[in-house]
Amino acid sequence: MTDHSNTPATAPRDNLFGVCAALGEDFGINPLWLRLGFAVALLFSLEKVLLTYVALGVLVLVSRLLFPNRVRAAVTDVPAAVVNEAEEEEYRKAA
Repeated sequence: MTDHSNTPATAPRDNLFGVCAALGEDFGINPLWLRLGFAVALLFSLEKVLLTYVALGVLVLVSRLLFPNRVRAAVTDVPAAVVNEAEEEEYRKAA
């Protein structure tokens, strides 16, 4: 079976600036819960929620610039050919 622990939860095109995904990654929670929280809060105060989202976005941006995640950068630099070879080896073992 393929290990998907290093793959991102959602594609970048599915995120609005990636704030919830980044916070979920940092705190080890599912970003869906953060998105649901923002959606519920939108029912009460649009301005406060948007201001909070922008403030968290700036916080995430600053934290990523000051403290880049070197492990994630190293994992994403793996060439596709190496990944394909590993998958082929798994298929050979399974057969």
